Amino acid sequence: MITPLRITLLALLAVCTAPRAGADAIMRSQAMFASTIAEYFVEQDRVRLELEIGLSDLDAFRNLLPDDLHEKLGHAPRPLSERLAEFFEENLVIATEDGTPLPGRPLAIESRTRVRRDEISGEPLRAEGEEEDTVLFVELEYLLPEAAPVLDIRGLRSGARASVGFVVYHGKVAVNDFRYLAPSQVLELDWEDPWYSRFRARSLRRNYFAPMSGFIYVEPYEVRKEIIARPKDLQHWIDLGLAGRETIPVEMQAELERRVADFLREHHRVTIDGVAVEPELARINFLERTLRSSRVIDPRVELDVYSATLGAIFVYPTDGLPQKVDMVWDLFNDQIQQVPAAAVDQAGPLPVFLEPDYAVLEWENFLKHPEIPTLAVIAPPPGRLARVLWLGRWALLAGMLAVGAWSVSRRRRGQGAATGTLAALAFLVVATGASFWLSRDARLSEPATRQLVSDLLHNVYRAFDFRGEDQIYDTLEHSVAGDLLARIYLETRKGLELANQGGARAKVKEIELLELSAEPADNGGIMVDATWNVSGSIGHWGHIHQRRNQYRAELHIAPIEGTWKLLDLQILQEQRL
Repeated sequence: MITPLRITLLALLAVCTAPRAGADAIMRSQAMFASTIAEYFVEQDRVRLELEIGLSDLDAFRNLLPDDLHEKLGHAPRPLSERLAEFFEENLVIATEDGTPLPGRPLAIESRTRVRRDEISGEPLRAEGEEEDTVLFVELEYLLPEAAPVLDIRGLRSGARASVGFVVYHGKVAVNDFRYLAPSQVLELDWEDPWYSRFRARSLRRNYFAPMSGFIYVEPYEVRKEIIARPKDLQHWIDLGLAGRETIPVEMQAELERRVADFLREHHRVTIDGVAVEPELARINFLERTLRSSRVIDPRVELDVYSATLGAIFVYPTDGLPQKVDMVWDLFNDQIQQVPAAAVDQAGPLPVFLEPDYAVLEWENFLKHPEIPTLAVIAPPPGRLARVLWLGRWALLAGMLAVGAWSVSRRRRGQGAATGTLAALAFLVVATGASFWLSRDARLSEPATRQLVSDLLHNVYRAFDFRGEDQIYDTLEHSVAGDLLARIYLETRKGLELANQGGARAKVKEIELLELSAEPADNGGIMVDATWNVSGSIGHWGHIHQRRNQYRAELHIAPIEGTWKLLDLQILQEQRL
């Protein structure tokens, strides 16, 4: 073995075997955080195993270690060849259906930094400033009989103290999500299509086990139908040119998407309030799916034909919130007998499994208080009279005070107050009071300014609850004027869309105005520096994802044709919260 490896491990062993105040390390419940990680790769003529062995588990894998490290752990000397034979026959065994252990050999052994993994999916992550954890990396090879139909993957023999999290890949398809390695797990291999390789134990079935799934989303003004399917399975109904292929090259993906979209358009009929409606294709993309997220593969790359997955979204505009929506699933075959599905509304998803004798995904409106987006009623800007009175009220006040002072002066001189003077004074008192009262809204107070800005922002975001571009523009025109209309349409839509989801758009639920400062502008307008939060949700592939952004912007608001409108908006800062 390589000398630097021995030196590194000997030093680490000295630390691990030193006396400690305390008991064994606390075991974590998530398998991807187990002390030792085992990744099995089933290939055509072998099973390759990559082990990340935690230093606390080294003793359980002592038969793999060089002689000096084996003895450092306190074991009697034994030849490495003898210990390796025992390891593959008794320790970490992969056996055929009749129980015969597969012969194996080590390919590599070295110290490495532990791979940091996502806490939900187990996907590798980049380490970012965290303390490095050293592990012993071992690569093993088990020779596989030709097209073996069944394998028994066995955990460490009884008495070996180790926490092992494992995952198995057949080709490029993950057969299971990360789980703890048990004494025995029987794997049935499908050599024609690795997607259908599976463990007999239902507890080891991966979350995304189904080759197809379907969802309907019911929202005010729109119903969406989302279908996830493997092109490899759709080949059963439509020739997509995949026969005999191991990969889907980039150059054929766009045409394949078009053909699949045309095929799916004619299936999974949707009725809304008893009326069958024709779908409009919103988008179709190849997807990469993990337990945490699904994302559009962009830019395109060559795909494994067995794991390649398409997501298609069809939309059905509505006048409001429907009362009943049905989707009929009509794609079943010998392999596809159970389809995960969900109907999703404001209350969340209602998951079901569709089967040949239960093939209709149903949604009914049981929402007690559905949220129907409406536009805010914006208080009108001050009229011409209020603006004139705002400017003239001080003159009236000055006049009233002058006449009053003159009248008092006459009385002091014993001249008395003339009837005309008293009438003029009475008129000026009434006129001054009325001018102050009628012009009270000619300049916006701070609370009124906050309300105006909140209402305008509310109406801008509410416009995007509609599906059609014409409807969005028409709604935006209530609150936006001039050249800003096209720009705010593009910028707001961009802010609400997820690029890695093929353009899926968030539905805004709440707008929270945080800070605001305002000053008068020309022609009765105001310039506002405002900071606000936008909270929304995105329904996608059967899940609801929450999203929250913060914006700081400068807004120019002015009265136009009797209503307040946005004339300009400059985003100064944007961040995801």
